[in-house]
Amino acid sequence: MNRTLIIAEHDGTSLNPSTSKCARCATAIGQDFDIVVMGSSTNEIATQAAAIDGAGTVISVDAEHLANPLAANHASEVVAMADGYSHILGPSTTYGRDLMPRIAALLGVNQVSDISAVEDGYHFKRPIYAGNAIVDVHAPEGSKVVATVRVASWKALGDGGNAAVESKSASSAASSHTRYVNLESGGGERPDLQTATSVISGGRAMASKENFDLIYELADLIGAGAGASRAAVDAGYCPNDMQVGQTGKIISPDLYIAFGISGAIQHITGIKDAGTIVAVNKDADAPIFEVADIGLAADLFTVIPEMKQLLG
Repeated sequence: MNRTLIIAEHDGTSLNPSTSKCARCATAIGQDFDIVVMGSSTNEIATQAAAIDGAGTVISVDAEHLANPLAANHASEVVAMADGYSHILGPSTTYGRDLMPRIAALLGVNQVSDISAVEDGYHFKRPIYAGNAIVDVHAPEGSKVVATVRVASWKALGDGGNAAVESKSASSAASSHTRYVNLESGGGERPDLQTATSVISGGRAMASKENFDLIYELADLIGAGAGASRAAVDAGYCPNDMQVGQTGKIISPDLYIAFGISGAIQHITGIKDAGTIVAVNKDADAPIFEVADIGLAADLFTVIPEMKQLLG
């Protein structure tokens, strides 16, 4: 059956935009698609998914043991409905990277990772070597394709759909060998880095954990997500879930502002799909200025207070 199943990501309250980006990838493959929403009390989330342009059916699987994003529980639900689909897509977020390999293993197929472009239903492109090369990936013709979608490479579909919502009982009980403990985030209530339209990041030049409050304050002032370079994370200035880059999060905000970040290739890999990149660094020769749309060679400890004053 040439149809795609998209696995919805959500936080229990709202649908993650990565779902709509996966839907865009499905349309590029040239197939109709359905969306599966797994969780507990997911009626509102299913309604949000039904509004995605082109969605056929939204399958709502509601059970207490699916409330938390535990791959051991979610994978079995997807596998139970996999026979009706030739392609199964999930986002290349933390959730998708945890879930999709397990689905692929249960189905006995190889996973395709980080689809950034589609040539046809079994021919894809993805970046490698920190984005310095693009590789062609060919899945066996006629095989079931299980893949993650590089969300930074795709625009979200619109919200003009009106798909039917179909409720389905869970096909299996909770996993006996894995349990959910809790979820902790160091970014506070700010927008998630992978979905924020604006992100403000700090680097090693912030010099201390206390100074990183300047990044948080400026981000809060404009409703932006707060990020960091690996150097800042390794130095203990901020939590590792704020790390942007090849070994952190790949993001594509409309606006990315980097303070005191030199621009190592690993960091550039994480922001190259951003709409507008603004860099502030007192070293006029910093590599980040080579990719920045707007660059300012200045002391961040002078610039940030001035920006706060102007924006306030």
